[in-house]
Amino acid sequence: MLRVFGRIGLLSFGGPAAQIALMHRELVEERDWLSEEQYLRALSFCMLLPGPEAMQLATFAGWRLRGVAGGLLAGLLFVIPGALVVLALALIYAYAGDVPLVQALFLGVKAVVVVVVIEALLKVARRALKRPLHWALAVLSFAGIFLFDLPFPLIILLAGMIGFFSTTTTNAATGIALVPARETLRTVVIWLAVWLLPLAVLALTGGEFLTTLGLFFSKLAVVTFGGAYAVLAYMTQAVVGDFGWLTTPEMMDALGLAETTPGPLILVTEFVGIIAGFREGGLGLALLAGIVTLWVTFAPCFLWIFAGAPYIDWLSGQPRLSGALQAITAAVVGVILNLSLWFALHVFFAALSTARLGPMAVLVPDWSSFQLLPATLAVGAGYLLLVRHVGLVKVLGLAGLAALGVHLLPV
Repeated sequence: MLRVFGRIGLLSFGGPAAQIALMHRELVEERDWLSEEQYLRALSFCMLLPGPEAMQLATFAGWRLRGVAGGLLAGLLFVIPGALVVLALALIYAYAGDVPLVQALFLGVKAVVVVVVIEALLKVARRALKRPLHWALAVLSFAGIFLFDLPFPLIILLAGMIGFFSTTTTNAATGIALVPARETLRTVVIWLAVWLLPLAVLALTGGEFLTTLGLFFSKLAVVTFGGAYAVLAYMTQAVVGDFGWLTTPEMMDALGLAETTPGPLILVTEFVGIIAGFREGGLGLALLAGIVTLWVTFAPCFLWIFAGAPYIDWLSGQPRLSGALQAITAAVVGVILNLSLWFALHVFFAALSTARLGPMAVLVPDWSSFQLLPATLAVGAGYLLLVRHVGLVKVLGLAGLAALGVHLLPV
């Protein structure tokens, strides 16, 4: 298990789709550790949960093989390689991010990120928009967040309720043995303590910054339905607007760096924590902030899996829960569309303003501030990624080098 899950953790580039395919090959095709039916049921369950579904799927596989110890081994091995890479990249960025050459390099990265989010939008839309209701939910969620700035958690809650109550089939799976409620309650209490007790200690010892950081990312961990792309705009609004930990361009750099690392994309939260900690109190606080952010991002994942895994067969036979999941996924399409426009406006235009009409507020670009270089790089990246299917890491490198080359040209 150490060897197999270690290899999965080291090779888990390319986002959840590639990670899920890699685990299928390792766990189902090459070994009989999970059957096809077990794998698909576990995947459906993990997609119902907040948080990174690929990491939670790895945790379930480990739990299925060797209980809690196996789940911890598999889940941690999925996260640790990428977390170490993000740590190194974040510290380099903290010390060198203001250098003009580095800023030029990241201009190319930002251009690619726009295309990556659009690619994610297309993939999720193809999977999610199967019924007229799903299309309507996608449109309404986009309008809600783009025009009215509704909170992301509220959009997810409303979509889930609509999906749940609009599903008329109520035939549930029967004859499936469930674990005793007392055992589940014990698991929930233990993992809630693992998750939240460190935050209580920080609060009692006066660690105001780390407590605020931990509480915010704990809340984020509970509403991260649909992957990191879905919550990125919500996270950016809080990180940039409410707390002032990073700027909008730095958040985009964070996503670009997270795209180049193995492991779940939600490791972007670690980058944010490290940079915020570095600015608050230097290297020592940066390291502590990175640890706190990782803890509150991934401890809930173990709670969901260890408490919920024994119920997977039962949950797979609950049509209304499936309807709620499908509705949430459809709403996420609208949220990611908002993120795509938000990224594109911030990358392609140097100046933006907000136009208000009653309760509506819309970002409006200053067309005279249009930036040709990132727009050109984004078109080139779109051709390479969407048409030629060139690897993401290679495209990021090419775009960064192209932007750096233009910066070095004599004026």
